[in-house]
Amino acid sequence: MIVDDNSDIVFTLRTGLENSGETIKVDGFDNPVNALSAFEPDFYDLLLTDVNMPLMNGFELCQEMFKRDNKIKVCFMTSGEINMNLVREMHSLRNIGCFIKKPATMDEILRRIKSELE
Repeated sequence: MIVDDNSDIVFTLRTGLENSGETIKVDGFDNPVNALSAFEPDFYDLLLTDVNMPLMNGFELCQEMFKRDNKIKVCFMTSGEINMNLVREMHSLRNIGCFIKKPATMDEILRRIKSELE
């Protein structure tokens, strides 16, 4: 599942991942509240989410999803600077896998996702 408030980013990531030659099925959302409503436990392997979004930030979205499925892995995307250790201390998010700095190439994003799913 991809969640980013920029619909162009959602479209680009979804298209790039589904056309990567890997067997990847992507559901994309440009609204975190809608993504949470559509979220099904034990269905998604990984959540790729922007950090800074209106209505609900990526950390809040992740915490709500963990209440429904604590096995989902998560990668956060941000164009800002993130202190990963501080984030892990502030948010008791068990499955934070990686932070991807935007902009990132499709190859880098795919590599990071595959690494988290291994």
